[in-house]
Amino acid sequence: MALIAAALGFTGIAGTASSIAQVLFFIFIVFFVVAMIARALRGRPPM
Repeated sequence: MALIAAALGFTGIAGTASSIAQVLFFIFIVFFVVAMIARALRGRPPM
């Protein structure tokens, strides 16, 4: 979405969309790592 906004000339919107996407990316990476650690600590074998 940020690329489309940048192409249309809405640089403020593109910057905001890019910032939001970056924050969401890092939040989901943290959730993924926490889930992997929790699964490893439970000791259940993978399916």
